[in-house]
Amino acid sequence: MLMSKQQDSFQLNTFELPRRAGEMKEYQLDIPVKENFGVPLISVPAGEFIEVDVRLESVTEGVLLSADVYAVAKGECIRCLDPVEIVIERKIQELYNYEPTNERGKKKKRDEDEIDLDLEDELMMDGNIMDLETPIRDAVVLSLPINPLCDEECLGLCPECGGKWADLPEDHAHEVLDARWATLDGLKLEGLTLEDPDFKI
Repeated sequence: MLMSKQQDSFQLNTFELPRRAGEMKEYQLDIPVKENFGVPLISVPAGEFIEVDVRLESVTEGVLLSADVYAVAKGECIRCLDPVEIVIERKIQELYNYEPTNERGKKKKRDEDEIDLDLEDELMMDGNIMDLETPIRDAVVLSLPINPLCDEECLGLCPECGGKWADLPEDHAHEVLDARWATLDGLKLEGLTLEDPDFKI
């Protein structure tokens, strides 16, 4: 049975989960977004929530996290600037390793020379605390386009008037004057014609 758990951040306290292998706990989390969460042009806005259904399972090495992530990202189409919304639904699974301990169960301090560089990217428990931000951020970012579009066929905006091509008539066009003749547009030359020998540009 899923238990609702109030969250102020991405840190989940797992003190209710026994550390015996095979023990499980499930939670429904509503995590508040304190700053835009995603990529520059589209993200889950600050003030919204990321919903996460979490299942925790104790294993020998640590705690296995399995979760369903749900959120709504908002941005603008890069071609026509219309609003774009993308529903994010992702599954994640990560192992959070227990911190190494000595024979007395206390945290084991390791010298820098003993640190395995291959372990740098592993997720670690901090006591009973599990930081969910990294796997959730990865799930959200991988669901978002770098250049969001309202539609793959979006034609964008008319460069002359800024109108959306999809809303403009098929024969929409603008008269383009040669800049070299623009200064003559509307100019009244009294008594002179192009054929007049005194006419000079």
